[in-house]
Amino acid sequence: MSKKRKLKLIAVALSAIFVIFLGNDMIAAFHIQWGNAKSELGDHEGAIADYDKAIELKPDLALAYNNRGTAKSELGDHEGAIADYDRAIELKPDLALAYSNRGNAKSNLGDHRGAIADCDKAIELKPDLANAYNNRGFAKFNLGDHRGAMKDYDRAIELKPDLADAYNNRGFAKSNLGDHRGAIADCDKAIELKPDFALAYNNRGLAKFNLGDHHGAIADYDKAIELKPNLALAYNNRGFAKSGLSDHRGAIADYDKAIELNPNLALAYNNRGLVKFNLGDYRGAIANFDKAIELKSDLVLVYNNRGFAKYKLDDYYGAIADYSRAIELDPDNTDAYFLRGVAKSKLGDHDGAEVDRKRSIELNPERVRFLKPFLER
Repeated sequence: MSKKRKLKLIAVALSAIFVIFLGNDMIAAFHIQWGNAKSELGDHEGAIADYDKAIELKPDLALAYNNRGTAKSELGDHEGAIADYDRAIELKPDLALAYSNRGNAKSNLGDHRGAIADCDKAIELKPDLANAYNNRGFAKFNLGDHRGAMKDYDRAIELKPDLADAYNNRGFAKSNLGDHRGAIADCDKAIELKPDFALAYNNRGLAKFNLGDHHGAIADYDKAIELKPNLALAYNNRGFAKSGLSDHRGAIADYDKAIELNPNLALAYNNRGLVKFNLGDYRGAIANFDKAIELKSDLVLVYNNRGFAKYKLDDYYGAIADYSRAIELDPDNTDAYFLRGVAKSKLGDHDGAEVDRKRSIELNPERVRFLKPFLER
């Protein structure tokens, strides 16, 4: 008999012994442990199968629902995850972890206020639950409260100094506040704690890009993609870095891949549109900007970009409409006022043009000086 066959028979025998001598509670606990181990190794489908078995054996086991929800969330099934967290909370209303995890799933579905409410409840039940602070910080960040997010990330790290997610998230928040070197330090720490953390490489790449280190950024995006080949955001960001190095064809290839992986990634359409604009393909650029707006109608930058493409095609009325929409969304939009004024001037509306020009200078005279040369290209 082969060694492999012997091992298989031993495994079957041991399973039979477990079934005979252990009750359902103990067997269910074993399945939870096996599920947790599989999740740690990235086998979330296998983990779900174990959690399913635990629930079959013990239908009132709240932790099994909670952990299955986490595995589903890792696979992108946030609605399914929330259903499991709901059930976990129904069975055990004081399970703080389930509230925290449900908050994270809600954030991933765009319900950031609902996420904060869940994390607040988790913290009320368990004030030292680091993940709840981390998840609440993520929700606050997405609502534009970057400093509030930073406070929560700080607290999460204070409670759990080896929480790689919190370092990564804090790094991203720092980058958005202009502290790119601080962002890199946090991402370094996240990678030290979790060397296969693709998103931390992606975020460090963003910080390097913002410091002008395009080659360093691309190296980090390459690593992120190596670790997680389906990370659409890394392809999008690498494309932007390539564009900054005038590798427009390489940039378009990356945007194409990002869109293939995530057809709803509005930013990738916008960025691909920018490359096409820079290549003189204004109609191709507008098609991409149209798609970005279809997916995310409140992206101010896209209206600015589409307006400028229309201007290049002498569609001054269309340009004015886009700049007006950008101003409606962001009343302090220097670019939109200045460029709308230029378009109005082309149509002979010199009074309207002067009003827009003055407003743009009031908002940001340095930006106006920067923009003027672009109109001469």
